[in-house]
Amino acid sequence: MTSRTLRPHAPPVLAALLLVAAAGCAKKDPPPRQPEVPVTVAVVRRVAAPYTITANGVVEPLQTARVTAQVSGLVQSVEFREGDAVQKGQVLFRIDPRPYQAALMQARAALARDQAQAAGAQRDAQRYQELAKQDYVTKSQAEGQSTNAAALAATVAADRAALDKAQFDLGNTVLRAPIAGRTGSLLVRAGNVVAPSATQPLVVINQTAPILVRFTVPAAAFPDVQRFRRGGPLAVRVTSGGASDTASGVLTFVDNAVDTTTGTVLLKGEFPNRDGQLWPGEFVNTTLVLTVEPNALVVPSKAVQTGQQGTYVFVVQENGTAAQRPVTVGRTVRDAAVVRSGLKEGERVVADGQSRLGPGSRVRVTGEEKAPLTGGDAPAVQ
Repeated sequence: MTSRTLRPHAPPVLAALLLVAAAGCAKKDPPPRQPEVPVTVAVVRRVAAPYTITANGVVEPLQTARVTAQVSGLVQSVEFREGDAVQKGQVLFRIDPRPYQAALMQARAALARDQAQAAGAQRDAQRYQELAKQDYVTKSQAEGQSTNAAALAATVAADRAALDKAQFDLGNTVLRAPIAGRTGSLLVRAGNVVAPSATQPLVVINQTAPILVRFTVPAAAFPDVQRFRRGGPLAVRVTSGGASDTASGVLTFVDNAVDTTTGTVLLKGEFPNRDGQLWPGEFVNTTLVLTVEPNALVVPSKAVQTGQQGTYVFVVQENGTAAQRPVTVGRTVRDAAVVRSGLKEGERVVADGQSRLGPGSRVRVTGEEKAPLTGGDAPAVQ
């Protein structure tokens, strides 16, 4: 008879525990908590958003005067230092007046002589007219006396013109500033002999207060310039180089044609420039302010992303997650985007860290950016 080894039966309690343990091993581990993405946020705000156009400009004087000699002579003195600011009518140069004083005296003497001769000839002509009526002289003799009187009268007129010319020449021995402005390099010193010349000025004066800034705008933006200009003068602001100071003026000139070579329109702004901040020939950054939108909804421009469906932002929700929301951007003003639809004032959008976000991502706010367009600067339309 074959023998069998009999296993003892497990107690009921132990069997139940084994079943519970097996069931516990069969359950899956809970999913790990989604990590939070650190982001910087910005609050959607309403601010005054200027609509401006930027361009590179060149400063030019309002007027330029090239002071030249009107008479020849020796320069006796220079009454200013080169680079000085001068007033209109201020004496700049003195030319030796003695030759012109002598010419003036000579012209006066010639006029007095010819006036006396003309007066005598006129009296003779009148007497000959009376004698001719009584047939004491011939009509030919009387007409000869009248002709002589008329010739001497013409000589007197010529002498008066010569006298005026002599006075004019003497006055031109003193050269005065035709405009107020700043003098340039002095090209003639005392002791030099000068002569009338249209190409060789003695000094050049530039009017610097007020002063002009010349710049161009694209033809595509010109309709906006025309439209907003109808409402009144447009403001122009300039900064020179790396300077932070801004000079303010008004648009005073719009060219009458579009430059077909560059596709731009020439504009000029006028600036008081009382402090001499702007200098002729200087290159400046120019901002033409067309209008100011007083209650624009803005976010930092870097918060706006572009996808296949258009532009969007990530909005931080109250539960700490990011939601992707489509927005419509009207224009960009330096570091700000003017939002036309899709956002409300006071909402928080992600300004930095979007590259690691997806719809529903949990976020951890690490900082808040300053609201754009609230620093009193002069932003520019891109």
